[in-house]
Amino acid sequence: MTEPAQSELNWKPVPCPGPVTLRGRTVTLEPLHAERHTGDLWQAIQGHDEVWDWLFDGPYHSEADLRQTIEEKQSGTGALFLAIVPVDTGKAAGYASFMRIEPAHGVIEVGNIMLSPALQRTTAATEAMYLMASHVFDHLGYRRYEWKCNALNQPSRRAALRFGFTFEGIFRQHMVIKDRSRDTAWFAMLDSEWPARKQSFESWLAPANFDADGTQRKTLQDFHSV
Repeated sequence: MTEPAQSELNWKPVPCPGPVTLRGRTVTLEPLHAERHTGDLWQAIQGHDEVWDWLFDGPYHSEADLRQTIEEKQSGTGALFLAIVPVDTGKAAGYASFMRIEPAHGVIEVGNIMLSPALQRTTAATEAMYLMASHVFDHLGYRRYEWKCNALNQPSRRAALRFGFTFEGIFRQHMVIKDRSRDTAWFAMLDSEWPARKQSFESWLAPANFDADGTQRKTLQDFHSV
């Protein structure tokens, strides 16, 4: 039997992401810069080697070592790194990147996400992920936004689902990271899914969803299920 032909997309390649500043109510993302961000990031992660457990690099035992790595990330061409700067402190507390960028196919990944303890489980961290997704879909026009992590990294897998990504499977023995075999869990969000995800993010981020102490009234997943 002949397979039915797929409809043509009239697709045109999209641009690569360039240096950009993304501003939200609680957080600003800006191009990662060694001179501007190393000191704040060192203060945020010093004594917290666990933040590097699932990342490709780290931990770092001196500010100079961290600075050298940030300089490499800043000048690299394989990924675009953004510092995550909470509005209430004005100091970088983490970073994330656009990576594995395929403009011809409209596919891009968010990865290399490093959140210091001060940024973990905060509104700013969630808004940072919203701003990056919005930039990918609303401004650059990508079709597919990916999230990948070590299959054993349950916090990252839960975060992907919370942010509205769909689990697509496990790539077994996908990588060797820090001399350990890594099975990789794959998640993705499509452009057709983004309008509903965007509405969920914006409803969750609205000031009315938080009480006077800053506690959420409804979870992000509550809004996804509406």
